[in-house]
Amino acid sequence: MLLSDIHNQEIQSKKDLTDDQVIGVLASSAKKHRDSIEQFKQGGRADLVAREEAELRIIETYLPAQLAPADVKKAVMAVVAELKPQGQKDFGKVMQAVMAKIKGQASGNLISQLVREALS
Repeated sequence: MLLSDIHNQEIQSKKDLTDDQVIGVLASSAKKHRDSIEQFKQGGRADLVAREEAELRIIETYLPAQLAPADVKKAVMAVVAELKPQGQKDFGKVMQAVMAKIKGQASGNLISQLVREALS
C-alpha cells in the first residue's frame, strides 16, 4: 500500500519524489492509521485496532525517529526566542518555523499544543 501511495503521488506531481516528499507520504499514511485506530477503539473493534496498529508499526520503521516531547519543547522555545512572536497572532509563523526545523520528527498535534502553550 505504501508503494502505491508513493507511486500515486509521483503520478500527481508528474516527477519522482524527493526523500522528504516520500517521508511526507509515509507520515500522512501513519496519521491515517492513527486516526483509524482511534475510530475503531471507539467502535469497539479490537480486531481492526490490532490490524491497524500492526500496519502502523511497519510504517513507523520507515519514518525518522520521533523526538521526545521534552526535545520538541526545546525546539519550540528556541524558535520562539529567535522569532520573538507577538502572541497567538504569530502562531502560524512559529508553527512553520518549528515544522521546518524538526521535519517529521514529531507529530503536528504535539507541536501545535506546545506552540500554543509557549505563545500564551
